[in-house]
Amino acid sequence: MSKMVKPADQGLIHLTVLRTERLAPHWVRVTLGGGDIHRFVPMGYDQWFRLFLPVGGDEGLGRIPAKANKTLGYLKYLRIPEGVRPVMRNYTVRAFRPATDASGHGTSGAAELDVDFVLHGTAAEGTAGPASSWAETCAPGESVVIIDEGLAFNPERGVRSVVLVSDETGLPAIAGICASLPADAKGIAIIEVPSQDDALEFTRPVGVGIQWVIRDRDARRKPGELALDALRAAALPDGDFHAYIVGEQALPTGARRHLVGDRGVDKNLVSFCGYWRTGHAAQRTNEAAHQKETSR
Repeated sequence: MSKMVKPADQGLIHLTVLRTERLAPHWVRVTLGGGDIHRFVPMGYDQWFRLFLPVGGDEGLGRIPAKANKTLGYLKYLRIPEGVRPVMRNYTVRAFRPATDASGHGTSGAAELDVDFVLHGTAAEGTAGPASSWAETCAPGESVVIIDEGLAFNPERGVRSVVLVSDETGLPAIAGICASLPADAKGIAIIEVPSQDDALEFTRPVGVGIQWVIRDRDARRKPGELALDALRAAALPDGDFHAYIVGEQALPTGARRHLVGDRGVDKNLVSFCGYWRTGHAAQRTNEAAHQKETSR
């Protein structure tokens, strides 16, 4: 069984910022559309993509190679001069609203794609990373480029019973998965967030419970540690279930070890990915090991 579900098309998709919204102390939503939005094919679940940000101006966006998400294309991308080269990070589709069709279905007007960014530090104080700073300060009309990468949550591993675990960087992915699960799905979602205000509610099947773990109640703990503690103490679904764990690197590593070694879960039913590592630029496990921001 394949670990990843790839999209049919991985070409460059040029989009424009439509609007932004501050959702919580550590969350901002950027809504994209226009441009090539008609070429984006929503797959649901935790669909993710490469996002190229014009921190050096729009000139760099026009120089992105067609296969910048592959090894040779990535090397070409690195040849774009610093100061011009767009920042590349990986993000999750939080929501996609299709354009209105002839029958009146879909959103009113053109298609839209929401991306939720975790904010660490602030742009004003210079303590935020380039993607967080961009999300905090971008304005309608700015251009970006994305490359669709498909799903890390493979539905073939199961959608009826799930155990979903993440820190705040995985919240958009878990929200997307829950929106795509069948109505009779059962299970549990354990999500660690920096503060109570950052616990953004989302639609999910009534049989999927949610446990919010608030980190500011124990600031000495590293991101993901409290979520891992909660998983170890959790009552898990009976029978087989699809486990999905993402976030700071130690969380998916420790959670997979616990589920497989201590709980006897079939390793083939565990999807896991280290989105980032404390004290380092975030990375996602993939064929080219490209850098990503600590946000999904």
